[in-house]
Amino acid sequence: MRCFWICSILLILAASYAVAKSDDFVISDRDVNEIYPDIEKVYIDLHSHPELSAHEVRTAAQLAEHLRPLGFEITEHVGGTGVVGMMKNGPGPVVLLRTELDALPVLEKTGLPYASHVVVHDDHNIEVPVMHACGHDVHMSSWLGTATLLAANKNHWSGTLLMIAQPAEETISGAAGMLKDGLYSRFPKPTYALAIHDHADLPAGEVGYNLGYTTSNADSIAITVYGAGGHGSAPQTTIDPILIASRIVLTLQTLVSRETTPGDFAVVTVGTFHAGTKNNIIPDEAKLQLTVRSYKAEVRRKLLAGIERIAKAEAEAAGAKKMPLVERYEGADAVYDDPDLGKRVMAAVGARLGDSNVKQTPPITASEDFSDFGQRGVPTFMMWVGATEPQMLKAAIASGERVPSLHSSVFAPDRERTLKTAILAETTMVLSVLGTGK
Repeated sequence: MRCFWICSILLILAASYAVAKSDDFVISDRDVNEIYPDIEKVYIDLHSHPELSAHEVRTAAQLAEHLRPLGFEITEHVGGTGVVGMMKNGPGPVVLLRTELDALPVLEKTGLPYASHVVVHDDHNIEVPVMHACGHDVHMSSWLGTATLLAANKNHWSGTLLMIAQPAEETISGAAGMLKDGLYSRFPKPTYALAIHDHADLPAGEVGYNLGYTTSNADSIAITVYGAGGHGSAPQTTIDPILIASRIVLTLQTLVSRETTPGDFAVVTVGTFHAGTKNNIIPDEAKLQLTVRSYKAEVRRKLLAGIERIAKAEAEAAGAKKMPLVERYEGADAVYDDPDLGKRVMAAVGARLGDSNVKQTPPITASEDFSDFGQRGVPTFMMWVGATEPQMLKAAIASGERVPSLHSSVFAPDRERTLKTAILAETTMVLSVLGTGK
């Protein structure tokens, strides 16, 4: 059945543009409207059946099933559940277009008729609810819409298209997994790597972009502080790891306030502090977990070195016999939107959507492993797609309120407007860097 509707759409769209010229070809609103009902069905299904990071078995299979009848050569299980759809269409650039597969352990509270009711056991065997609270269902659906339109109009572009469905973005491990599994050796190395991401602070119907740093470096750090425990009534007989860890927490903030050049972005947040079992026992250990954010590589290096230096210095000051263990257990590089590529892409998108619907946005402090696709000198660019109903956003700004953000249990994109804009903008973006048609 899916093959029937996809093939029918391909025939309709190909016939519609049989006489169009390559140099003035654009995807029309009519093109998007024709495929929208089927894309919306995919979106609702994906939203209702979310899967956690690295467990996106059903989701990956569904995307592969939709790409096959379009003429893509499909490779599954790349870097785990990753999917690569390749379409070679003559000489020209190799363009990678990324979407993410995974959802979050969030209990959905949107009240939508297609809301997720999925509950699973996570990797720690803890029962958790699952929700597409970050818009990856929007990304996947518009990605399929873009693939459908590009496949229908092969006579208007030339090059190789790599449709990448990446697992485990939320754990910032999926892109690295696909690359480790030979993404840039088993398949053609991209000339450009592109992606979109929805944005709750932009109205649906608009898109945003940045040139240069767009998301931050992210580093997760664990610090184990070693002391010598004993009775809480006799602290003089102990080396108190809680006191040492508390001093570390306070001193770490000087990395931002006294060691980072004003104007450079840096954040050091201690998110967890675990120690002790009883009020009158001084424990042997205390554990801290940090998130560290930055844009510039030199700022990142200074922050990470400073964390280790401060942890050891505070332990020495307290007379600890064993120095703290400082471990970086996960991280992601900043997404850097190549300025030349960004200007080229957004000129085309602005011409298609109207310049009033294109906004230059500031960089954000969240992180994204799309940055990994910039390895080996591949220019990358990520475009933001507005997701909030325009009047709701306008009212929220006027009142000083905030609309539900990504990762919120009540985040619900303005479905039709968001998806149609995403498909139109994403397809235009890809066409702007592919070779001209035959």
